[in-house]
Formats: sequence, C-alpha cells, structure tokens
Amino acid sequence: MPMTDLVKAPFLVAGGGIGGLAAALALSRHGYRVHVLERAEAFGEIGAGLQLAPNASRMLERLGVLEQVTADAFFPRRLVLMDALSGEQITALETGEAFAQRYGHRYFVTHRADLLQALFDACKASEHVTLESSKEVVDVEKLPRGARVSCADGTVYECGALIGADGLRSVVRERLVGDAEPVCSGYVAYRGTVPMADMQAKAGLDRLDDMVIWAGPGLHLVQYPVRRGELCNQVAVFRSPAHAAGLPVWGTEEELEAAFADVCPEVAGGIAMIDRSRRWPMFDRPPLEGWTDNHVTLLGDAAHPMLQYIAQGACQALEDAVVLADSVHAHGGEVAPAFSAYAAQRAPRTGRVQTTARLFGDVLHIGGVGASMRSALLRQRAHDDFRDTDWIYAYPGPGAPGEEAQPAACRTP
Repeated sequence: MPMTDLVKAPFLVAGGGIGGLAAALALSRHGYRVHVLERAEAFGEIGAGLQLAPNASRMLERLGVLEQVTADAFFPRRLVLMDALSGEQITALETGEAFAQRYGHRYFVTHRADLLQALFDACKASEHVTLESSKEVVDVEKLPRGARVSCADGTVYECGALIGADGLRSVVRERLVGDAEPVCSGYVAYRGTVPMADMQAKAGLDRLDDMVIWAGPGLHLVQYPVRRGELCNQVAVFRSPAHAAGLPVWGTEEELEAAFADVCPEVAGGIAMIDRSRRWPMFDRPPLEGWTDNHVTLLGDAAHPMLQYIAQGACQALEDAVVLADSVHAHGGEVAPAFSAYAAQRAPRTGRVQTTARLFGDVLHIGGVGASMRSALLRQRAHDDFRDTDWIYAYPGPGAPGEEAQPAACRTP
C-alpha cells in the first residue's frame, strides 16, 4: 500500500495493546487514518488488575472513553503500605474527596481487559482506524518519508509514519536503536484475581476498600478489588535466589513458598490463594532519549519499559498516546518534526518515572535496619500529604497540549 502524500498517508501502529490502541484512537480523534497491527490472533490483554492514577484519567477523558473504563472500576479509599512481616501499617495516602479536588479525578483500579476493551471498541467504531490481528511484525525498513514493515505471514506495509508500540521486546525499537536485551531485575511476579467471597471465606480477608501493598525483605504482595469489588486482584513479587545464582530455571512455585514463609497471617492467606498458573519475570530498561528517527517513533513499553512498583506503565503509555497525537496535530500532520517534539517532551518525564519505579522497588524490598528506618520515617507523614505525588499525578500541568493550567499547588517544582 504505497503512499506518496505524507499528510494523507496512514499512520501504522505496530502493537495492539493499551498504548497502541490509545495512540490510534488519539490520532483518529484529530482526523488521521491509522492502521494497527497486532501479532496475536485477537486484541486482548494478558493479566488481571490495573491501577490508574489521575494522570491516566485525564488521558482517557481526552480520548472519550473514561466513562466506559470506569463503569465497572473500583475506587479505593486509600493507598496503604503495610509491613508484610509484622502486619502493621506503615503509611497511607487518602484518595477520597481531598485527593479528587487536588487532581480532578479519583484513583481507580480496574481489570486490564476492561481498559483494552474500551479502547478497542472506540477504535472499531472509528471510520479512521483499521484493526488487523495475526500480524506479527518481523522487520522494519526506514524510508526517506516513511517506513516499510514486513510481517511473518509475508504481508508488507508501506506507511508515511510508523509508531512502535510493540512492547518490551519491540522489533521496531531493535531496528531503530539496536540496543541490548532488557534488564532483568531478578524479581518475578505471580498475579491473578480471586472472587472476593473466596478471599473472605478462605484467606480471612475482611472487606477490602483500599489498595494495599504488603512490603517485606525482597518481596511484596499487592491486593485490591476490581470489577465493582467482586474480585480481589493479587500480585505477589519476590527476589529469586535461583536467578541470583545463575540457574536457568528460576522464580518457581517452590521459591514463591520459601520467599513468603515468614510473613504475617494476612499475607500468608493471600499467598495461599494466588494464581500459580503463570509467572512473569520483571524487566525494564534504562531511560532512552533517541526515540525517534525521522518518520519512526516509539511509545509505551517499546520506548520506556519500567518496573511495576509505582503502577505507571499503562498510565505513561496513555500519556504518550495523547501527547503524540497532539504533537502531530500541532505540526499540521508533518510527521518528522511532530515525532521529534513528542519524544523531546516525553523522554524526561518517562525517564524520571522509570528511575523512580526502580527506587521505590528498593524502598519496598529493603530489610533489616533499613526497613526499620524506612517505616519510622514514613509513619511520620500525614495521609493527606500529596506533595510527593504532585509531580506524577498532576501531569500535564501548565502549557501542556490540550490541557488547562493546573493549580499552583499541583505544579511540579
């Protein structure tokens, strides 16, 4: 499908996950035609729960899907950090009325599939978006005013603009940057949902109105409700001794049991109910500045994969999508300067989020005297003190594309 007029040429998005569909939808809202290639047989999300902060809600509102995404979502009262060994509370962040007044939106949790479905439905309803599944991108060739993309089934696409939203092991990134393998943290996650009634009956969990993180040396457990509070999403994360020893098989169920052997009864009850059918090794990459080369750019995990410790992976992909589309619109459809401006705006922020996620993982997983010092310090903070979250939740702030200026109290220093 060769194209000669760049302004009228379709945008090609490699990857039909949250970031890829959001980018297609954002561009379509500005009237651009977008073609999305997804490697799987169907558009869908693997995983369970997802946390979405106000910075993501603003993007979903811009995309016109916030109401659909929140229809079955759960709005926790607080974000709570607990000690996984003693069972004592360390600190909390209130996410009620004061939080909503400050940021304009509540913090909410939902099922990953619900978010993806909302984006998929909106894309499918748009006359500007074409969706194709079973299209695995295997090669990318940069052209003077576009790119040529080859798929495993032999299909070849030529486009005026290519957006690589193809995840952690992005083919587009490899062709664009040629960097090394993702960085393995040595941690592994087990995740899944359990009916809340079963959690209450079998794990001794009282009614859960909060998003709770149980932190311990080299481990943590996250618990929060999804689907109107009917399901409990759990994520158990731990450092693997087998990985540290260089063994080929690591993060096993036996290591899971050993890691959580000495936790408090509440955490032990949750671990007994955790889904063990699949495990996810945890990877990220160092921040990257060179996201764009002429008419090719990256988005989401392809650009800035991050550890999950501050729950911003999907949020940052949504920000990317809206900023990218706004940049294209602001540049009158001229792709090269639009992509360059997009990357220049996004790289500093996503780099900070990546490094903060790593740091927060260290804070969560510290043991011994360090853990005691962490807990003593955090217990002193007020639960309605939002200064540490302003920089991330108040985005985009003054002067960002498509948004009014934020109140002074919410501005990043």
